[in-house]
Amino acid sequence: MTAFLFDTLTNGLEQVLDLRIQQHGLTATNLANADTPGFRARIIDFEDVLSEVVGQPEELPMLRSDPLHLSQASATDPEIIELEPTPWAEDGNSVQLERETARLNANALMYRGVSRGLSRRLAMLKYAASDGRK
Repeated sequence: MTAFLFDTLTNGLEQVLDLRIQQHGLTATNLANADTPGFRARIIDFEDVLSEVVGQPEELPMLRSDPLHLSQASATDPEIIELEPTPWAEDGNSVQLERETARLNANALMYRGVSRGLSRRLAMLKYAASDGRK
């Protein structure tokens, strides 16, 4: 979506959907490797990333002129956290099936909610563009 046509909330919701798709892929990978010795479950830290995505300022971001400069997380490149295995995990695998299944269901629920909200915002724009005619 183009930034000049839509407000920051609409653009932020689009990025939230991208993040939810990335999390779905990570969770599916975690579940697929539940029996792989030494595998570390990976997740996206949504609280930090979403607050940056939805609350992005209108001003231009700082220029990163050197690859050693610190960068902030964004929807296209979020920080991915590897979870440590529990002390009782004999094979060093940090995947817990119940936790990953719950994460998958919660992520799908959030995706549907954001998708519906974005769809309604776009429907309002379509309604306004058609002068109130269906």
